[in-house]
Amino acid sequence: MADMTKPVPQLNADNRPFWEGCREHRLKIPKCSSCGYLRWPPAFLCPKCLSAENEWINACGTGRVYTYAVYHIAPYPAFKESLPYVVAMVTLEEGPRMMTNIIDCDPAGIYCEMPVEVSWDDITEEISIPRFRPLQ
Repeated sequence: MADMTKPVPQLNADNRPFWEGCREHRLKIPKCSSCGYLRWPPAFLCPKCLSAENEWINACGTGRVYTYAVYHIAPYPAFKESLPYVVAMVTLEEGPRMMTNIIDCDPAGIYCEMPVEVSWDDITEEISIPRFRPLQ
C-alpha cells in the first residue's frame, strides 16, 4: 500500500491571501471595504452587504476556544499517528471563528473559553498551518 499523507490546503482566489500570510506567519482575515465586516471563511462576497471589495488585515493571533472535539479514532489512515488530536472552533479576538487544532496541551485540559494563541506548523516550504495552543 502507498504511504498515506495528510492533505494540504489548496489555494484559490478566495483563500490565497490567507495562505500567503500564513507562509509569513501572519494570521490574515478578510475585512469588507464597504461595511467593515470581518469574516471567516474567505469568500468572494461579503455576507452582510454583498460587496465584492475587501482588504486583508492582520489578526492579533489570539482568541478563545468556542467549542472542540477530541478525536480518538482517525478518519483517514494518515491521521492515525496524530491521535488523540483536538479540532476546535476558536473565536479570534477580532470576532470571526476559525476551525483549527489545539496543540501543546493534554486534550483533557481543554475547555470552552480557554484563551489560546496561534502557533505555526510549517508543513512545506509553501504551506504553514495555523494551529492554536493555550495562552501562557
